[in-house]
Amino acid sequence: MLVVRSVALFLVAALFEIGGAWLVWQGIREHRGWIWIGAGVIALGAYGFVATLQPDAEFGRVLAAYGGVFVAGSIAWGMVADGYRPDRWDVMGALICLLGMALIMYAPRGR
Repeated sequence: MLVVRSVALFLVAALFEIGGAWLVWQGIREHRGWIWIGAGVIALGAYGFVATLQPDAEFGRVLAAYGGVFVAGSIAWGMVADGYRPDRWDVMGALICLLGMALIMYAPRGR
């Protein structure tokens, strides 16, 4: 059950971080204005809060593992929000990152 909770928290964190960065990007690069930028900043703050809810207490481990979720999530976000079409190397790289995330977070440790 802890793994399911952890994965769900990673997904929520990715939604806030990637979504927040996308909103800031839209506000600045696409000239959508300060409301978009402000919403992005709020979402990025929410990401920081959600990351603290992970069951593992090791900051470095949680953030390192989240990196894999961020990579895969960014590609997925680009596909949905911007029509980005990843090639096989994008997909393979994202899968490798997710494998790394799983090893970092969920490998059995002799504690």
